[in-house]
Amino acid sequence: MKRILIVGCGDVALRTIPLLTERYRVYALVRNPGYCAKLRKMGVTPVIGDLDNRASLTRIKGLADAVLHFAPPSSTGDSDIRTRNLLGVLSQRTSPERMVYISTSGVYGDCGGAWVSETRPLNAQSARGKLRVDAEQQIRDWARRNRVRASILRVPGIYAGDRLPIDRLKLATPCIVDAEDSYTNHIHADDLARIAVAALIRAASCRAYHASDDSGLKMGEYFDAVAEAYHLPHAPRLLRAEVQHAVSPVMYSFMNESRRLTNQRMKRELQVRLRYPTVADFLSEMMISERS
Repeated sequence: MKRILIVGCGDVALRTIPLLTERYRVYALVRNPGYCAKLRKMGVTPVIGDLDNRASLTRIKGLADAVLHFAPPSSTGDSDIRTRNLLGVLSQRTSPERMVYISTSGVYGDCGGAWVSETRPLNAQSARGKLRVDAEQQIRDWARRNRVRASILRVPGIYAGDRLPIDRLKLATPCIVDAEDSYTNHIHADDLARIAVAALIRAASCRAYHASDDSGLKMGEYFDAVAEAYHLPHAPRLLRAEVQHAVSPVMYSFMNESRRLTNQRMKRELQVRLRYPTVADFLSEMMISERS
């Protein structure tokens, strides 16, 4: 049985594990030993290590045939040191055959609401987006040098039943008026887990894919849909300039970038059929299950 290493054991990684255990012997790099018992119950072998400390990563040398890299960059610096440390250790002994890296659609920056394909030049404007661009380039260069079949998933806003903006709606955090609002993109966490597994099997080397659904909503429309599903008041709408002063700089950086991701490459090449093609599909299912 082939071995796979998961790096970054957050929510989406945990949703991915049940899809892997029949196909792979699953290992997970974890920093906190207190997390190990939960992983072992899922059939995963934990490996203690910290991406911020390269010396702690020696146990993953030559360990895996495939790697799912879910770990985000650190919040400081101009280069993703965590990815650099990971790739440096994976280069020792036998390199893995496959890698899938979970990046972000923020690598494109603001596109003025235009439709964006995977071939669009990268133009990250936020610090987190620039770090993801750096990580993507590191992985492409490393994959070519080591003949690893690495692919990149550019992921927009991830949602699920426990990952909706309920608190923001309850706090009446403002959205931008429709005429000035930004287009946003979404993917359900379960669908993202399935896309990651499909990429392991079918993705082409050094190729990027949009892991995005078909929703095509503006951000305020998304908030309104969630509010209606949960019987909450709609978020107040303000002019863009007013919202900038009413929310945190990090939140505004998300609200200020507008783009619509195409997903034909994902559907065609990875052969993914989304369980939730739109946010509305998920919210409808959720409301039906609550009534039954």
